[in-house]
Amino acid sequence: MSSFRRIALLLALALPALSALQAQSSSSNAPEAPQAGKTPSQLSVQARIRARRDLRRANAIHDTYTHLYEVYAGSGYLRFTPGNTLQRVNEKDWNAGFTRYYNERLGVTLDGRGSYGAAFIEPLVANQGISKPQISQYSALVGPNYRFYLQPKYSIAGRVMAGFAYGDFSGSTSANQNLSTYLGLYKDGYTYAASASVLGEYNISPNVAIRVAPEYFATGFGSTMQNSLGFTAGVVVRFRKQ
Repeated sequence: MSSFRRIALLLALALPALSALQAQSSSSNAPEAPQAGKTPSQLSVQARIRARRDLRRANAIHDTYTHLYEVYAGSGYLRFTPGNTLQRVNEKDWNAGFTRYYNERLGVTLDGRGSYGAAFIEPLVANQGISKPQISQYSALVGPNYRFYLQPKYSIAGRVMAGFAYGDFSGSTSANQNLSTYLGLYKDGYTYAASASVLGEYNISPNVAIRVAPEYFATGFGSTMQNSLGFTAGVVVRFRKQ
């Protein structure tokens, strides 16, 4: 009899615990309650809409940035120092280039450009009717281009390039190097060139974009370094799929 009573007591104590465990298990397996004010069908429709929107965006990015080649051309501006003792001058540029892409983001660019301006020289130094001698530089550079932010309508990329430049500083002195040097200008000749720029592009279509690129441009005329700042702007045309 005493054994029966002990068994009955154990059952009485165990039943509430089993009920609590069963309720907890049922609640953990139950589906999540729908968001306030939205039925499961409405949530499903919104998820499908978001999925279609994300797919359209991914397709637009793929269609725009999977071209194998692009060419560009435009103009620009550069603040350049034409001589060690002379002040900086404003130069107008043209530039053109070609880029070969290896995926949506990484490419290699070949760039060519020319810059033209007029140097300001000291009035006491100016002679033979030369007050603002014309100067020009030409350069060819190559380097990697990487798109680090992509959207269907615009992108932001970084580019670094290196190469060589040729400076013509004696054009207004009839190629008289001694007179050019007397005026404070660098001597004509070749030197290194390097560039670092940020490229912002707005896509008119998957094949055509407008580009603006603030730029740092370095050269080594006169055995010194010219740290020039400026920008380029122009049109980009993409072609042939990867």
